[in-house]
Amino acid sequence: MVVIRLSRGGAKKRPFYNIIATDRQNRRDGRFLERLGYYNPMAAGKDQPLVISLERVEFWTRQGAQTSEAVSKLISRQARGPVEKAETPRPSKKAQAKAKALAQAQESAAQAPAAG
Repeated sequence: MVVIRLSRGGAKKRPFYNIIATDRQNRRDGRFLERLGYYNPMAAGKDQPLVISLERVEFWTRQGAQTSEAVSKLISRQARGPVEKAETPRPSKKAQAKAKALAQAQESAAQAPAAG
């Protein structure tokens, strides 16, 4: 039986997954029939975190292939549209207070010469 699942690659603590069609009995990172896309959870900058050929996935599912749970989630995520990057985290309270104090100091320095 053919199954569509993830095959792990990448370095230690830097995962990269290929989405593959393979026989169920083959090893996770072993021989496969076709590479259907990839998922890069550590994508940064202009790198695309998720690319799937939905036409080929549909072809294999029509042939009787089953998708793993993780791949099913990724396919639905791809079908919804492009993956949005997470927002940049807010600065810590300490950094916010420091920025506020700096802004107030610049504001008071700008007002002092205007008064004189």
